[in-house]
Amino acid sequence: MMYAVYIVECRDGSFYTGIATDVHRRIREHNQTSRGAVYTRSRRPVVLRFFRYVSDRSEALRLELRIKQMNRSEKMLLIKTPR
Repeated sequence: MMYAVYIVECRDGSFYTGIATDVHRRIREHNQTSRGAVYTRSRRPVVLRFFRYVSDRSEALRLELRIKQMNRSEKMLLIKTPR
């Protein structure tokens, strides 16, 4: 099963990073249901800014952690870098 690591930009300009097997479904959940993350529920709507597919959950979790450790300018550079 493939996993995606994604970054969304919230209404307040903050970033949220997560993992999902279906990134587009997950974005809908963040925006429209109670299944979205607590962080994003009060910051709707969220907009998908970046995603990358990886081969397994372990790799996804490692990449998610690396992204969460980045500062804002590093995340913006990652978002702007062509895939």
